[in-house]
Amino acid sequence: MEGAERPVWAPDEVDLTKPSVARVYDYYLGGSHNFAVDRAFAATVLEAMPDLPRHAQENRAFLRRAVRALVAEGIDQFVDLGSGIPTVGNVHEVAQALNPDARIAYVDWDPVALAHSRAILAGNPNATVVAGDLRKPAELLAEPALAAAVDLARPFAILLVSVLHFVPDDDKPEEIVATLADSAPPGSYLVISHASNDRSGQPDQAGKAEALYNRTTSPFRMRDRTEIAALFGGLELVEPGVVQMPLWRPDSPEDVAPDATTYPGFAGVARIS
Repeated sequence: MEGAERPVWAPDEVDLTKPSVARVYDYYLGGSHNFAVDRAFAATVLEAMPDLPRHAQENRAFLRRAVRALVAEGIDQFVDLGSGIPTVGNVHEVAQALNPDARIAYVDWDPVALAHSRAILAGNPNATVVAGDLRKPAELLAEPALAAAVDLARPFAILLVSVLHFVPDDDKPEEIVATLADSAPPGSYLVISHASNDRSGQPDQAGKAEALYNRTTSPFRMRDRTEIAALFGGLELVEPGVVQMPLWRPDSPEDVAPDATTYPGFAGVARIS
């Protein structure tokens, strides 16, 4: 990106010579909010794990199914933590297609993701981007911008989709999730999806991809199914529990690929009572 013109949405402090995890993920999804430096990093990762774009798309499909299921349960508020760039069928598009009054707060700490999000959401009064760090849940919950975006006294959905694998063990992800869940009123929901090398059938590929991400500012920590299930604490899981992402309430049997049981990631939804 040396010598390239800086886009108007990119803050001056953003280094356009370094890949952004949010933009790389957008590239995996087939989006357009990425640069050559992001695509170059993605190409290196894809050499180790060529199915990663498909995995990202399966994760996004899970997100869409979970949001639709929660809207059907009467949830009209969503807090998407570590949201990245809200493109390619994200929460506001899915929820507001079913309920135009649904309110969404996208939360991220990455200035690149925040800048993109503000541009994308301009003109949508019910979808807001909030600067915040999910690793500091108490501070985040006290953030006035979050309270202005959603009514935290009413049931809402906490979305931790494809983000907790960027939270190392030292930051105590189980405690983070517990703090967030404890803050939510009864009738709220918790949604988690998480990368895993457990039963992936490709442990060497997953390990190489993990090592590549660990060279960036967003190190990666894959967890097995038992560890991912533990993130829900004692909350009541809705059917079908913690399963590989493609197996969580597929729209039809035809949507489930033959290798779905080797998918390198798990997901689940729990009700907060």
